[in-house]
Amino acid sequence: MDFRFDTRTAELHEKLTDFMQEEVYPAEPRFEEELARLDDPWARPPVIEELKAAARDRGLWNLFLPDDRFGAGLTNLQYAPLAEITGRSPHLAPEALNCAAPDTGNMEVLAGFGSPEQQDRWLKPLLEGQIRSAFCMTEPDVASSDATNIATRIERDGDAYVINGRKWWSSGAMNPNCVIFIVMGKTDPGAERHRQQSMILVPRDTPGVTVKRGMHVFGYTDAAHGGHAEVVFEDVRVPADHLIADEGSGFAIAQARLGPGRIHHCMRLIGMAERALQLMCERVSERVAFGRPLAEQGVVRDWIAESRVRIEQARLLVLKTAWLMDTVGNKGAHTEIQAIKIAVPQMAEWVIDKAIQAHGAAGVSQDTPLAALWSQARTLRLADGPDEVHRASLAKRELRKYS
Repeated sequence: MDFRFDTRTAELHEKLTDFMQEEVYPAEPRFEEELARLDDPWARPPVIEELKAAARDRGLWNLFLPDDRFGAGLTNLQYAPLAEITGRSPHLAPEALNCAAPDTGNMEVLAGFGSPEQQDRWLKPLLEGQIRSAFCMTEPDVASSDATNIATRIERDGDAYVINGRKWWSSGAMNPNCVIFIVMGKTDPGAERHRQQSMILVPRDTPGVTVKRGMHVFGYTDAAHGGHAEVVFEDVRVPADHLIADEGSGFAIAQARLGPGRIHHCMRLIGMAERALQLMCERVSERVAFGRPLAEQGVVRDWIAESRVRIEQARLLVLKTAWLMDTVGNKGAHTEIQAIKIAVPQMAEWVIDKAIQAHGAAGVSQDTPLAALWSQARTLRLADGPDEVHRASLAKRELRKYS
């Protein structure tokens, strides 16, 4: 394994670092000011479109897609350090580069499984950043950590499918520019357990679709991910050609979607932890308590040292996972994907927590990004599968070696 940057990665790394310094970090205060003036809490401030235009001008667009027909054609190992940089400003940078969830995962689904017609109608405008999308999988009435529990029905009726069910935490659905939902439901409840589910494209304005409310994340709208909505589908009828791939392929598509999504989250989490560590070091270097700088307090130095150790450990594990995904595929990297999904959010949560502590009351206020960063890190111990599910699966795989 060789984690040195190749020429293209080094070039993009430099471009992206400059973009963050010159465009993104200076835009953060303006983003907050514009956000406060918006009537719709899930709307995106105008500065976002300016950042998107600037990113395109610099050749920093759709970096996440490894398929060069649609994106930059980067490997996971090439993309990892770039996604890490965007994690330093997670509410601005990923969207500015058109690399924000849930659109990234939805674009990957359409690129990998969508028909030419579906790609032309929805993938192309998503790639251009003209529209947003939502992913509707989780449900309030079942334990959605087991995806086979999903109860929403997708039933064939002539040349159409009819959808009935209730979703929540449907990422992206609150964004005013969201026009298309990818919905997971059951087409055949009597089939083998992992062949019951399918995915289907549902335009937001289809009769019978009701966006009931937006879900808050530790008090935040999480508008950077398009907001998370509770959505009801009542006799929603869409043409049969809106089904993605074949009936019964929904679970396999979900796994294909979540693999890259999990590592992308972990890449950005490392950047979030680096931002928190930077802010902590700056804060303790300028603050004095009990007659000496906080940076001279033993407990603070312990936090800083431990933060660096944990970040480096996590980064190496993520890079190994990226390398494996590139060389042996997502299935071959399954153990490592689960390992980073367990380890990296906990690492970031710990580092950000110590940065908050070092800031005192300022750390939980709106005057630093730390509270928002912490909420994202904590949420990612649930999103894309809770810690406990990944631990159980990982342990089962490990035990097979001895059975």
